[in-house]
Amino acid sequence: MERLLHYVWKYKLYPPETLVTTKGETVSVIDSGIQNTNSGPDFFNAKLKIGDITWAGCVEIHDKASDWLRHNHDKDKAYDSVVLHVVGVNDRQIYNTNGILIPQSVLEVPEAIRRNIDWLLYRDTDIPCLSAIKEIEPIQLSMWLSALLGERLERKTNDILSMLKQYNNDWNEVFYITLTRSFGFGVNNNIFERLAKSLPLRYIQKQRGSISQIESMLFGQAGMLDESIEGCHHYNLLQQEYKFFRHKFGLQPLEKHLFKTMRMRPNNSPHVRLAQLAALWFRNDTLFSIIIEEKNIDELRKLFKAQPYDFWLTHYNFGHPSPSSDKQISENSLNILLINVVIPMLFAYGYKNNNPKYNEQAIRFIEGIPAEANAIVSTFRNAGMKVHHAGDSQALIQLKREYCEKKKCLYCRIGFRLLKRLYP
Repeated sequence: MERLLHYVWKYKLYPPETLVTTKGETVSVIDSGIQNTNSGPDFFNAKLKIGDITWAGCVEIHDKASDWLRHNHDKDKAYDSVVLHVVGVNDRQIYNTNGILIPQSVLEVPEAIRRNIDWLLYRDTDIPCLSAIKEIEPIQLSMWLSALLGERLERKTNDILSMLKQYNNDWNEVFYITLTRSFGFGVNNNIFERLAKSLPLRYIQKQRGSISQIESMLFGQAGMLDESIEGCHHYNLLQQEYKFFRHKFGLQPLEKHLFKTMRMRPNNSPHVRLAQLAALWFRNDTLFSIIIEEKNIDELRKLFKAQPYDFWLTHYNFGHPSPSSDKQISENSLNILLINVVIPMLFAYGYKNNNPKYNEQAIRFIEGIPAEANAIVSTFRNAGMKVHHAGDSQALIQLKREYCEKKKCLYCRIGFRLLKRLYP
């Protein structure tokens, strides 16, 4: 209820003539104030006319007037600046720390708003407003998608900046870890990240002249070289090389069983992904340093078009030959890497260095990538939303996970537009 009162107050979704104090004085809202998401009163810098007097100060909102005492605001000087207490139920008078009576008003929520809020918040469906989305103006949807994309990139930026602190602002190392994690392609993300953190990039860079040595470290650290396989020369070579590097660098391998392989397409197997990753680092050294200088997304794609070692043309894993097939990373997988690694890293780099050209470049790149094909995007598309590129699909993922699933309809612009339409 209190969340609804906040919403109705903020957007003035109440009949103005009903706003009076419990003493019968008329309240005219000149400015609702700025909503405060931290400690202290709920709205700062409000401007109100109560009776014949104009007040400037804070507004506090509670379900019940007695919540003022329950939250100990009567003993907190931070609340002495409150000029109006807005409540759903008036069950007592309240005072500030100086014993001064604070004007109080019961906020009436229009029945249409209350009914439709209930419809949004308590419907037994993942996306309550789905059937009404097509009624929202396209320009409003477009603006909301842009804001959602910004939110998603900001969240990813914070994750990257947090990792940078752990790795002494080494952008190449953080890029390497983020990229390796994404080579897990969902099901193996966490264990691929652990692999990268157990094998520093500098060890790989030292062996960049030999793809077999890079493979040996990646497969060895993944615990995939601890068996005896007769007749597989490539496996035995990697096994011997890893034995040397393990001793030289003091490496401790992970356990092979941690890498999931069940019900997985062959080209998405951990073995193929590690072979692709090895080919990428064999071809490039400080990959991120190259990426931040690239201006063309087609040229950016070429950086990732690295062909794995010839052994993998006829293998999906060690010891079991298969019909020859190209193991180069697919266009769809490449798009996923660009969306989840390259673009967030560029955006974070621009933010960290206060250089908006990288942020703009990240947005330009993501708008040049086709929209993702997944259940979330399909659901919104079927409801009538236009999804033009990967920026839109990322925005819809943000919408579903951060608003729909968390029932934050009151903070969603779609929910707001639907309610605003009901109460002009």
